[in-house]
Amino acid sequence: MSPTSHSIAGQPSARKFTVLLVAALLLTLGLAACGESEKTDSGGGQAAPGVGFPVSIQHKYGTTEIKASPRRVVTVGMTDQDAVLALGVKPVGAVEFSGLGLAIDKFPWSAAKWGGAPPKIVGAREDLKFEQIAALRPDLIIGLYTGMKKEQYDKLAKIAPTVAQSGKYADYAMPWKDMTLVTGQALGKEAQAKGLVAAVEQRFAQARQQNPQLVGKTFAIADPFKPGQYAVFGPTDPKVEILRSLGLTVPNGIAQAAGKEQAAVIGSERLDMVDVDRLVFLSSLPNAQKMVEGDKVYAGLKVAKENRAVFVPYNPTGAAISFNTVLSVPYAIDQIVPLLTRSG
Repeated sequence: MSPTSHSIAGQPSARKFTVLLVAALLLTLGLAACGESEKTDSGGGQAAPGVGFPVSIQHKYGTTEIKASPRRVVTVGMTDQDAVLALGVKPVGAVEFSGLGLAIDKFPWSAAKWGGAPPKIVGAREDLKFEQIAALRPDLIIGLYTGMKKEQYDKLAKIAPTVAQSGKYADYAMPWKDMTLVTGQALGKEAQAKGLVAAVEQRFAQARQQNPQLVGKTFAIADPFKPGQYAVFGPTDPKVEILRSLGLTVPNGIAQAAGKEQAAVIGSERLDMVDVDRLVFLSSLPNAQKMVEGDKVYAGLKVAKENRAVFVPYNPTGAAISFNTVLSVPYAIDQIVPLLTRSG
């Protein structure tokens, strides 16, 4: 009952009005207590009540309307959980970034935010477990760092409102800032998301100011995935974006070789492409450095002779660079800058 409703006989007396007002206040306090209880329930994935709903978000497959503040969020992009966590919400389900050697709740930049309560793993990359996702009863599904197809989106949209990857970028190439802001919009936390983005941008600015010797230097990031074979990452790859934000530049040869793809796969004969000022090798192979240094073509490069290459394992520094999220970027900056300034 509204506290302003009238009795059939006319205006209530002063005593009746006082009783109604007290009742209304008790009802309001009771509802607030219930809401607080639901918000702190151990089930996880529950966003605090937001304002400004409904919201409409455009993406690669159309426009999604979110009518109310989401309470059970599932992320199906490989790094989408980080922006959700940064905004104070624990997803109830997420896909796994496989091959990096760490469980989803063990990455050092986000482990504390899971609080020992990891989400249900509902797939890896585009191998989504739709029945498991539906069983989690989500009221919002986020899939930004992904390559989901239209038919997959359609299946997800039947389960809950689904925000897919942006149509402005290639799959797996949506910048961390855009992902953070879209996530903030979907959760009703747009102002908070803008604050998080500004804080990370400030970290980049500080790193550039404190390390001017890196600004303008050429760089390459490569994965020596087997003897004599290298994946050299192009400008659209998130790993490259971090170093570019530190002030380094990608040579035209790498950009041309990668084209619209995230990486160019080359053999040893094309290693001249990575003869740059700063070369970063990312690998999950335990013998990666020995394998690369045993490559005679690599050994002849100036970057090798002048010791301007660094070898970084995916677990965990390479993972932070690969994630390139609002949570992982500060950790990545702290880890990679000392390596880059130490070499050469």
